[in-house]
Amino acid sequence: MSVDYYEVLGVDRNATQADIKKAYRKLAFQYHPDQNEGNKDAEEKFKEINQAYGVLGDEEKRSQFDRFGRVMDGPGGSPFGGGFGPGGPGVPFGGGINDVFVDILNDLFGMHRRQGRAHRGSDLKYELEIELEEAAFGATKTIEVPKIEVCTTCEGSGAKPGTSPQTCQVCGGLGQIRTQQGFFSLSRPCGQCSGTGQIVTDPCEVCTGGGRTIRRQELTVDVPAGVSDGQRLRWGGRGEPGVNGGPAGDLFVVITVRPHAIFRRDGSNVVCTMPISFSQAALGAEVEVPTLEGKVKMKVPRATQSGKVFRLRKKGIGAPDGKTRGDELVEVVVETPQNLTERQEELLREFAAISGDEVEPHRKGFLEKMKGLFS
Repeated sequence: MSVDYYEVLGVDRNATQADIKKAYRKLAFQYHPDQNEGNKDAEEKFKEINQAYGVLGDEEKRSQFDRFGRVMDGPGGSPFGGGFGPGGPGVPFGGGINDVFVDILNDLFGMHRRQGRAHRGSDLKYELEIELEEAAFGATKTIEVPKIEVCTTCEGSGAKPGTSPQTCQVCGGLGQIRTQQGFFSLSRPCGQCSGTGQIVTDPCEVCTGGGRTIRRQELTVDVPAGVSDGQRLRWGGRGEPGVNGGPAGDLFVVITVRPHAIFRRDGSNVVCTMPISFSQAALGAEVEVPTLEGKVKMKVPRATQSGKVFRLRKKGIGAPDGKTRGDELVEVVVETPQNLTERQEELLREFAAISGDEVEPHRKGFLEKMKGLFS
């Protein structure tokens, strides 16, 4: 009884070529010998899957199989007809199956094939705490970054000075082991030397044979004006060195701005809440106000109400271009006197008596609204 190739690939007889290719690729990957070393059943299944796709993956052969339940033998005696198929002499099953098989090889050995190529070094991350003043105006900071570097003792070979790595006897220094699977010659990394092609018999005492060491490196970084809390700054080429001549990675510095005792940030502005006395608010005064650069004089006009916000131009956060700068917003809070002396209390009572029924505009408006609410 002939084999039902549709059943082998697990597809319907009305399946499209795309469906057949997808099913074959999945099964070939699952039962590939390199995925199932020593498993004879998987090896037989793999051959059967290849036979099925060799027929169903070719429109002409699939048509013969659908009509006659088999494919006519070709000149080469191949069960797939034609011996070598449309791919030409020496190309089994034609180009279609080769294209699919290349995909499978990439899945199985893609990473190993890249061994020996240049690789970019890993990126480094450093968390840097700065003051609000440094975020406002920028700063130059010196940081220490743990960095993997080529071992200077063995110059990256991993071997003790005066000795050299030996050629791996298993793979002959190729780093790959080749095996023959039917029509295909496959390769995988050598397990003895981990794909390097060399064995370190007398390892370097500094790097213990790894060829790399970790050391703390001092770096100077310029923090630009206007950086925000959580912002990530990038310095190209300051990460770990590349492999096999590849470029170095990058250094990413994550900024943390420490909370300030007086100021809080609002975009490019800084906000300061400043207490003033009752007399300063009522009579007006000139007060000293803290800024990021020191103290300045600010005029508080007569009859200033609590919560009033004053703006000090260009006393806030600077911009990276150095051309613009935010403002400082000063919110004044009128403090009620506490622990009055007898004389102070006497004067306030006298003030209240003199004021009589006079009511300030804000309080008058509030009283009118309250009267309407409860009337």
